[in-house]
Amino acid sequence: MHFTVKEAIEVLERTPQTLEHFLSGLSDGWLRCNEGEGTWNVSEVIGHLIEGEKNNWIPRLEFILQEGESKPFPSFDRYSHLNGKPERTIEQKLLEFKSLRTLNISKLQKLVEPEARLEVTGAHPAFGVVKVRELISTWVVHDLTHMAQIVRVMAERYRADVGPWHQYLGILKK
Repeated sequence: MHFTVKEAIEVLERTPQTLEHFLSGLSDGWLRCNEGEGTWNVSEVIGHLIEGEKNNWIPRLEFILQEGESKPFPSFDRYSHLNGKPERTIEQKLLEFKSLRTLNISKLQKLVEPEARLEVTGAHPAFGVVKVRELISTWVVHDLTHMAQIVRVMAERYRADVGPWHQYLGILKK
């Protein structure tokens, strides 16, 4: 086991600023490309991260700490960000994500004191018994997964343009 709250927060607090530096000011071509039908573009991934900040990580953590295993915590709709919300600029989305994440890290730090609370268990609606530590670990890896997804989607945009060099570009290997 490698998990520590301190190290988890190191990644969680850097995700918004990393995405802000990487994505702010890019043309729509970069932000709207995807990997085909049924996949998300960069802007949609950021929308998904925002929904997670509002309705997934901290609400589930609070639910586990209040209810334990007595009842499953509510499901999270991973696709709710696609439901006809008015379009905003990437900068507006990144600012909202950054604000929500800052607030959620503050809440996280308070909720897991003392660290013994990391072993508290709750009931996931599909997986069954889960620990607070596992939820927080998943939050970190979720961030890393979507950062990798963003880079992969953007690389895909130039798949045909790299010509024969695609054989040396691992990100384009399928």
